[in-house]
Amino acid sequence: MRTRYLLHRLRSLVYPGLDLHTRNRASLCRFWNTGPRDVLDAGSGNGYFSWLAYLSGARVVAITNDPAQVEKARDFLLGYRRADPKRLQFEQCNLYDLVDETRSFDEIICFETLEHIRRDSDVLREFYRILRPGGYLHLCCPCSTHPRHQAEVLDEGEHGGHVRPGYTEEDYRRLLKPLGFEIDRVVGIGPNLVYRMGAILGAIRNRLGDFPALPLFPLMLPFVWFARDDPPVPFSIYVRAVK
Repeated sequence: MRTRYLLHRLRSLVYPGLDLHTRNRASLCRFWNTGPRDVLDAGSGNGYFSWLAYLSGARVVAITNDPAQVEKARDFLLGYRRADPKRLQFEQCNLYDLVDETRSFDEIICFETLEHIRRDSDVLREFYRILRPGGYLHLCCPCSTHPRHQAEVLDEGEHGGHVRPGYTEEDYRRLLKPLGFEIDRVVGIGPNLVYRMGAILGAIRNRLGDFPALPLFPLMLPFVWFARDDPPVPFSIYVRAVK
């Protein structure tokens, strides 16, 4: 029990992890509403953005296709951090299964997920259906024109990797407008310096593991703290779309 507690303490020091892009995306929370509301985090991963939505006052349903991520998020955020399970729920769900969803939401967060899904228009159609009138969809995906994404080998079999390099603003409009969404915010994030520092950190982690990368991590955080929006070629593009 004590070992588990110590592991959670250590995880808290670096949560949500060593990925600089995840921390950069946290800046997008300023476009969310605050206070009591119902939020769906579609593709919740380790639960970081679900946690941030919870802290902003929301009742959050977080879904991911990975049962291990569900259990890990429950253990850490509900067990260790003692989030209210009535306001923060983690569920295993494939986004294609949203066709059977009967709940409705004021906001939907879908960060770095749609690029893994071949039938993206089907998922977006379900987002529109379960979103309440006047509700917001917060969508962030890789920018398809970024060299990192253009060079990536795609996962044609939809086994968890990227099935497309990402999206442009025009791609988002082409997908969202016919469904009835109106885009009212477009923000490019991930400037070149954040990308380069993240690539260095990632190379160390891939070769040597997370522990050797830890001493460098605090030195790289200022590149995230002072990152500017809308660089010439962003790493990711965020849109806020209203129903």
